Amino acid sequence: MMRKGWIIALAGLLALLAAVAVFAAGWYGDADLEDDTAFVVPSGATLTAVAAKLAEEDHIGSADGFLLRAKIFGSGDPIKAGEFVLRAGSSPAKILDTLQHGEVIRRFVTIPEGMPSILVHERLMATPLLTGDAPVPAEGSVLPDTYDFERGESRAEVLKRMQDAMAGTLDELWAKRSSDTVVSTPQQAVTLASIVEKETGVPSEREMVAGLYSNRVRQGMMLQADPTIIYPITKGKPLGRRIRRSEIAAVNDYNTYSMVGLPKGPITNPGRGAIAAVLNPADTNAVYMVADGTGGHAFAETLAEHNANVAKWFALRRQRGEM
Repeated sequence: MMRKGWIIALAGLLALLAAVAVFAAGWYGDADLEDDTAFVVPSGATLTAVAAKLAEEDHIGSADGFLLRAKIFGSGDPIKAGEFVLRAGSSPAKILDTLQHGEVIRRFVTIPEGMPSILVHERLMATPLLTGDAPVPAEGSVLPDTYDFERGESRAEVLKRMQDAMAGTLDELWAKRSSDTVVSTPQQAVTLASIVEKETGVPSEREMVAGLYSNRVRQGMMLQADPTIIYPITKGKPLGRRIRRSEIAAVNDYNTYSMVGLPKGPITNPGRGAIAAVLNPADTNAVYMVADGTGGHAFAETLAEHNANVAKWFALRRQRGEM
């Protein structure tokens, strides 16, 4: 009898072990993922809600089975919100580990230096994985940079990060400003920096261009920056043609060919480098500049020097067949 009882007990134990093995296999064995798959965990979602979502999307066989095994075999760490890649063949155990400890997929939108706000708005609206609407931001309120975002994040939230970055950068650089700067407020710094940004695409020239325009402001000279003619016409978009004489003579709050001093506001979103240049301009006596044919500019302190530089530029353009 004892032998028979022992055999029955052993059989029961083996059956239990087999059941446990089957139960564990449902956790550590391959899931129904044939390909790498993107999966989004909504902000604030519970493990129960995520299990239901995994089952609805056919990544696991049973939400209840997943939850039960997760409680027995899984880590107690919280799941993270965001978008994840569930790798092909991942087990339920691997899926849970990915949602708890894996890297959230980050996506990026880039705002180049000198991009006007109307184009910032268009770029945000054209980014398909963002949601909702966003207003056209105030000119000069966005810091050009590359920003990461998560699938489903709102455009308004991403725009706010861009504007917060500009506010933070401006506060930082304003505190480090030189006594040589001609601007008296952070907003004036952004306005003058927007002109510097548009007038040169050569980073090493920014301080020199800022020094030149600072000299013009001090001396009461017109800034005569071509981009300020274009801005009230296109709001910063390319003009697509030559500037007309009537536009050069136009009187408005931006055209620095018909007014002395700074325009009423920025004409684009300047980058950190342009703002820093305005707040720490080069020590120079230059008040004139003209393109030099290499992408940069030739600077001059006197009108005679400037006219000679202009003659060289025109000669180079004629040689290239541009005139």
